[in-house]
Amino acid sequence: MAGEALARAKVNLFLHVIGRRADGMHRLDSLAVFPPVGDVIARTPHAPLSLQIDGPFAAGLVGEADNLVLRAARGFSASAGRVAEGAFRLTKNLPVASGIGGGSADAAAALRLLAADWGCAVPAELAVSLGADVPVCVASEPARMGGIGELLLPAPDLPGFSMVLVNPGVAVATADIFRARSGGFSEPANLPASWPDATAMAADLAQLRNDLEPPALALEPIIGTVLNALRAQPGCLLARMSGSGATCFALFANAADALSAASALRQPGWWVWGGDCAAAPARQR
Repeated sequence: MAGEALARAKVNLFLHVIGRRADGMHRLDSLAVFPPVGDVIARTPHAPLSLQIDGPFAAGLVGEADNLVLRAARGFSASAGRVAEGAFRLTKNLPVASGIGGGSADAAAALRLLAADWGCAVPAELAVSLGADVPVCVASEPARMGGIGELLLPAPDLPGFSMVLVNPGVAVATADIFRARSGGFSEPANLPASWPDATAMAADLAQLRNDLEPPALALEPIIGTVLNALRAQPGCLLARMSGSGATCFALFANAADALSAASALRQPGWWVWGGDCAAAPARQR
């Protein structure tokens, strides 16, 4: 069955590095959300396994020997006892290596398409083997991330809020950021069950941090330029880097302020998105 899926950007509202495992992998604590912007993955079945890439950021993936979409398809096929097949098309709308889970979201979207076609669940062990952000991107719903990304808990009930994303046109390697990181580890965050509004949410998040932001700033000072530009926008409640960068976000109480800020921030070489993030449905307690 042919299908198409939106591979939504993943934004870390905070990210604490809370420890390190014996194998060297870092243990994290984060709250991830998924604004309605992303790459698009399409699949046509009954064709040899292949991947075509187009879109504004396609050039950044041309040199890849083995895209995560193909690795996801092969891995899921093997676990399901099927022959790996299907023509995939990736429309790359998100910047590459930008801290908003682009490659992970693409792989997760491919897994969702296959799961829907085959009527089976995505194997959890496969998702985490593809990357720390893949498990949370499979559902693409707000979630509390733990472990190396494989431990997922429900997010607090989120209020309605709006967001602006800005990437200054630099790609940042996650491994480089972790190598540049110094200091100890942070404590896990203490989050409430819910927030009444975006202002209260931003105030609580302001007491937390992204532990990868300082090393990223040291390697790419333009990230600081982006953060200052976001904080200068009317209505900005909080500005912070997402993931390992270099994409930064700002939270706003309403879409009008976010759209106005996005318009003001657009300049050559910067990727900018602004829009509304609907309130998450209240979960059962």
